[in-house]
Amino acid sequence: MTNPYLDAGARPARPPGHAHSEHAPGRQLPVVAAVAVGGALGASARYGVERLWPTTGTEFPWPVLAVNAVGCLAMGALTTVLAARFPRQKRLAGALLGTGFLGGFTTFSHYADGVRQLVRDDAYGTAAAYLLLTVAAALAGVVLGVFAARAAVGVPAHQEASGGR
Repeated sequence: MTNPYLDAGARPARPPGHAHSEHAPGRQLPVVAAVAVGGALGASARYGVERLWPTTGTEFPWPVLAVNAVGCLAMGALTTVLAARFPRQKRLAGALLGTGFLGGFTTFSHYADGVRQLVRDDAYGTAAAYLLLTVAAALAGVVLGVFAARAAVGVPAHQEASGGR
């Protein structure tokens, strides 16, 4: 048995593990542009939140926790609504709003660096609380977003899990 990924004469049109149509050659430019525009807007929105709600030193970083929790809630709602009501627009709308805007809005790196700074400044309790609360708030946010969107658009749980079949 030959492996099409190792045999140069039988290379597939898509890279290994990329079965989605947006990964097909020639179809990526609109997706990349949507991600870039959405990412710039999302990162700018996060920057705005942090400017309006500044924290310093060993203060609890509420703005970043709030941004990540709200972003996860929005991502849960967005993916549910796109899959249930707008499957044909999912490719570009998901790239613009999900990967782009919400990916730029939320921030794992800033969160991790915030924990590092709190530990460096000997604020161990604040660091631990921030570490745990952010994960809990993010997970709760995405679950709440999914359930809220299902209720809003009338999608039963079994329909989303089976792709509407």
